[in-house]
Formats: sequence, C-alpha cells, structure tokens
Amino acid sequence: MSTLTISLEKVDFLPPPRVTDDTSVLTLKNLVFEPLLKWEDGNVLPALFASWTYSDDGREWRFLIREGATFHDGMPCVARDIIGFIDGILDAVDTFGMKWSYARYLADAKISAENDTTILVRNKHPIADILDIFTEFYICRFAPDGQPVLGTGPFRVVEFEPKARAVLERVSGSDEPTRVVAIAEPSADKRLALLRAGDVDAALNLERVEGRLAFDAKFQWGRAVNTLSVMYYLNCQEGIFRVPNARLAANYAVDTARIADEIFHGLAVPSASIVSPFHLGMATAGLLPIGYDPEKARELLREIGGSKRIKLRTPTFMPERALQVSRFVAAALDAVGFEVEIEVETNRPEYARQIGRKEMGDLAIFDSSPHSTYRILNDKISSATRAVWWQGYDDAEAERLIAAANSAVEPHARERAYAACLTYLNANPPWLYLVHPVDVFAAGKEIAGLSIDHKGTLIIA
Repeated sequence: MSTLTISLEKVDFLPPPRVTDDTSVLTLKNLVFEPLLKWEDGNVLPALFASWTYSDDGREWRFLIREGATFHDGMPCVARDIIGFIDGILDAVDTFGMKWSYARYLADAKISAENDTTILVRNKHPIADILDIFTEFYICRFAPDGQPVLGTGPFRVVEFEPKARAVLERVSGSDEPTRVVAIAEPSADKRLALLRAGDVDAALNLERVEGRLAFDAKFQWGRAVNTLSVMYYLNCQEGIFRVPNARLAANYAVDTARIADEIFHGLAVPSASIVSPFHLGMATAGLLPIGYDPEKARELLREIGGSKRIKLRTPTFMPERALQVSRFVAAALDAVGFEVEIEVETNRPEYARQIGRKEMGDLAIFDSSPHSTYRILNDKISSATRAVWWQGYDDAEAERLIAAANSAVEPHARERAYAACLTYLNANPPWLYLVHPVDVFAAGKEIAGLSIDHKGTLIIA
C-alpha cells in the first residue's frame, strides 16, 4: 500500500518545547521527529543519540548524535540544535500554564557541545535518570511558514492543516507506505465508522467508543496496556489519609477488577503500584495489585478513631470516564465505613491547577502519565523534592529507597533499586491505585506493519 490513511483523535504538531503524552500527537511525532533516546518498556535504546558513555560515578555523560542525522530541509542536525531545543523546554510551561519539572531535574546540570556531534552533560550528583528524561525530548525545528514540522524522522510533512489533516511523505526506512494521510476525528465512534465505511485504513484510540467495543473479525486489531495510571491522590497532609492504615483501607475497599470490566468495558487492567507493569523496576518487582477485601478495609477503619467523612473531588474527563469511576469509588468507600461527599469540577485546566495547589479535598482522581519511574517518584512521591504534584506523602523508608535509586548508575542496579521503591509503595500506598487503560487500534486486514506500543503510539514499520 503506497498511501496509508489513518484517523486520529487529534492532528497537531505542538510547539517544540511542548512535551505531551497524547497518543495521537505522539503517533505523528514518532513519524516525523526522533526522540533523543527511545523508551521501550522501561528500557532506553538509541535514537537520535546513537550511543552514550558515562563516568564511573555517573556525574558525566557523553551522547553521540546519529551519523547523517539531517532535518527534512537538508540541514544537518548538530549539537547546537539539540542544546537550543533543550533550553527551550527548560524555559517552557505546560498546557495548564505550569512550569515543566525538567528545569528542576536539570537545575545542577551543565549541558554543552563538545563538538558538532557530541553533547556533554555534567552534574554534581549521579544523573543516570538523564536517560529517562531524554526519551521525552523529540527534536524539531520551525519551517519557513512558522510550523514546527521539521524533524529528522522517517517521514517529512508535505501538507499540514492544523487540527484537521496532515500528509507525510517517507524519506527513509521501509518501502511502504510511501505516504501517510492523518485525518482528525475527535469522536471514537466516528473514527470507527470511518474505518467501517472504508474511508480510512486504520483508526486509533477505539477504546474510547461509548459502549463495549465489538472486535469485528473483518479488521485486524492491536491492543496494548498503557503506561498511564488512573488513580486517586490521597491527601496525606491533613485528614484521615495521613494515617497509613486509612490509605490501605481505601485500596482494599475498591474492586478495581470491576472498574476495569464494567466501566472500561474490559479495556483496562488493575494497578499494583505508582507505575505500570512496563516501567523501570516493575519487571524485577513482579507485583500484584492490592486485593479487593472490604472486610479487611472495615477492620483497618475500626482501628482508626475520628471522623470518617471525606470529600472526593473529580473532573468530568481526563481521565476518561472520571465521573463514572468516582461514583463507583464513592459507593465502595461508603460500603466499608467512609462517608463520602463528591465534589465535581467542570473546568479541567482549573482542576489541575487546584490539585497543584493541594486543593484536593481528601482524595482526587487524576491520571499519572510519565513513562519514567524516576519522574513519578520525583514529581509525586518524594517528600524531599515536594514538587507540584506531591500531596503530602512523607515516609522515611520510601525516601531512603528513592535516594538509593536516584544514585544508581549501572542499568541492572537502577532496575533493582527502583524495584525496591515500587515494592515498598505497593505495601505502603500513597494513592488509591485503580487501573491502566488498554489502547486499541483497528485496521484493514491487508495492511502489514502496524503495531501499538505501551505509550499508545501507533507504530508504522
């Protein structure tokens, strides 16, 4: 097939400093741009950086740019391009107007060009987690018309109508497809209808259809558990969830398997810790979700004095089905002895800002998206950093384990150290763990070379 037409929820090329976990945008980014390094199920692989070396103490890292790396306008990609791109990210804010955490991660790092093909990173402390950070940086430049579409990836952009349509032309890699046409359709049901009508060859994010998805044998289907966690922050600074056993009771009280089956229509799996099964550390940890045990929850609550009245905060979307999940969770918590009041916030950007300001009630549904274990620990768990998404969890043993993981340099040592963190947080949860959604695409059976990764990205061979 020379031209592949795909239907995505969004068609957009964001400004260079904008980091995103949106699966539609990531699908396009992976075709047009290259990440500095490639993330794959907790491992880091070469990408625009072909190789790297590091000092024994992990304080100095050298990254070599792939030979022949060239932007789609013919300009070579050199070290100054990458440094300028990184500087832009460190100065940027996210979609909610909040400062990115990358500036904090790299506050002590000195990033310089050793020559046109080599980037040098020096830091006062071991910084093996620079590998995770660099997997999120996709290098691009602005085209003459001001669009951020010039990359070094296998496809170049030949047409782009923002938020509507993009046409990509292959410049490297396999022979087919030679062109990709991406069409924006916000409705999952309409994306599926386009596929059934033969108007597109493939459609992404079909897990978001309104009802239970019927896997029609007429098409090929691809599924992957996403690294995203649907969870509730628990207020560990004030109220009942300062008490570890109250946090455990909340986790025992909720039947996450039912949430996965009934609310997500079978397209989700229960969570076991702060990260997905595909994050660094989880392969070694081998954790199981906290089991549904309402009697154990009641027993733990009986041991805790004081009021059991709690406020549950929820938006209407992001995560998907947030209101349905919140009503289910409220009923489950009520059933074991909590007295739950639900408060709904209809302004989703403001909801995120409120959570960042710690205005979360006693528990607040959210989605945790970074595929980096380091980032989630640093941004959301560590009481040493007390970063924007930290909600008061303060545990000396957890902090010791985090510090040990941050100091680990050699890959196997990092895996073991993060496994220890995740295992501890399974037994001593800072959150109410729920589920990881399953992403779904469908395509015509005759189309070869399509797959989906655990970030929800459609891969075109």
